[in-house]
Formats: sequence, structure tokens, C-alpha cells
Amino acid sequence: MRILIVLIALLSTAVSGFGQAAAYKAKAGETILKLEIATKGTVYIKLQTKDAPKTTAQIIKLAKSGFYDGLKFHRVEKSPKPYLVQIGDPISKTDVDKANIGGSGTTLTYESNSLSHSEGAVGLAMTEGKGDSQFYIMLGAHKFLDGKYTVFGQVVNGMDVVKNIEKGDKIKTATIVTG
Repeated sequence: MRILIVLIALLSTAVSGFGQAAAYKAKAGETILKLEIATKGTVYIKLQTKDAPKTTAQIIKLAKSGFYDGLKFHRVEKSPKPYLVQIGDPISKTDVDKANIGGSGTTLTYESNSLSHSEGAVGLAMTEGKGDSQFYIMLGAHKFLDGKYTVFGQVVNGMDVVKNIEKGDKIKTATIVTG
């Protein structure tokens, strides 16, 4: 009986915490993009401000202005093998199926760095070497993208949340946290 009670307690703890990453505290010098995703949980992305200064400055500016609040994930590719989830098109607020072409109106060019497209890497979505507000989070390693798209961040907490994102899931709030 005692074992049964312990098992039930453990199971209820596991179920109640499903999809909820523990809060991440930014370390000294870190800049974190915190995404609160409705019904899913929270994702913490360490921004690589030294490796991609122009890209991270744009993402920080947009997050602080509330640009990402209410946007929906418009691209989710999980098969045949985990690839990526993408967000950042304001059209997604009203029509997630037509999203993938809009942005904030600012143009960024590719920033070369040594960061790789590993699982949890965050990169700037680009067309012909130019991007704006759309970014993706890698669900697996895809090194063939290295050198083609600016990697500017890395998920440091909440990758379980990222893996559960579905097309149409919404960002409640995107905030910047510094250590």
C-alpha cells in the first residue's frame, strides 16, 4: 500500500509538471529571450549577442516592443524527422496558413559566425540572404544549414516545450531577461 501511495505521488508530480520548464535565471552577462507559449509552457533562449550583434539587437528591440506577443507558430516540421518550428510573421495573428512572408519591415543581412544548427539552435529565417523578424528553433541537428542562416541563440531551458509546439500555438508574451 505504501509503495502504491509513493507511485501515485510521483506520477501526479510528473503529470502536473508536463510541458512546464522550471524558471531559468539568467547568469551574469547573459541576455535571455523568454517565450511564454499558451497552453505549452515557457522557453528560455540565450541570445548570442557577441556572435550575432545586429540580429540579436533586432530581436531584443522587437521583443521589448511587444511585436511577438500574440503571434502564432506558422511553420512546424516534425516529419519525416524533427526539423524546426518557426514564428515571427504578424500575419499569423489572423491567418496562420498565409503566414511566412511578413515581418516588421526591417531588413537584416546574414551575419557569419561559428554557431551551428544543433538541436535547440535559434536562427534567423532568411530569403536570399535577408531576414527580419521571423526565426526558427531547431528540433534536431541540421548542419547543412550552417553558413546559410544566422544562428543567434540557443534554447537553455524548455526544449521539451519546443518539441510539443504545434502549428497555430501562440506566444502569450516574449520578454527579455538579463543577468
